[in-house]
Amino acid sequence: MNSTSTYIFLSFIVASLATLGSLFFSEIMEFIPCSMCWYQRIFMYPLVLIFLINMLYPDERLVKYAMPLAFSGWGFSVYHNLLMFDIIPESIVPCVQGVPCSTEYINWLGFITIPLLSLISYSIIIILLLLIKKGISSNEK
Repeated sequence: MNSTSTYIFLSFIVASLATLGSLFFSEIMEFIPCSMCWYQRIFMYPLVLIFLINMLYPDERLVKYAMPLAFSGWGFSVYHNLLMFDIIPESIVPCVQGVPCSTEYINWLGFITIPLLSLISYSIIIILLLLIKKGISSNEK
């Protein structure tokens, strides 16, 4: 198993944990997701399948498939965290129906919230994708 395969596997694990975590919070803990949470889920869930399929059928275009999803989810996550840390005023938030985007279901250690967990997951995946891209590029030489 080369380093690229290891990075793909780690990406799969991170995306799977993020997906299972979001499902745990909504289905088991019965936390109702806000609009921003749904957008972040929309970009995370397909990553699990993309990484799984790539582990079974390796494709050097993995980064082209996964990076747009990861960056889009990361962008929503950054926006959501800026809201949670009161950097963006709640008046310009897209959460107009249902649960407010500023709702804190968890607050571990005084700063770890669900949006921060999402941001960490997307950031790790993006770093791993960059390492995968570097590994693929060095194999082509």
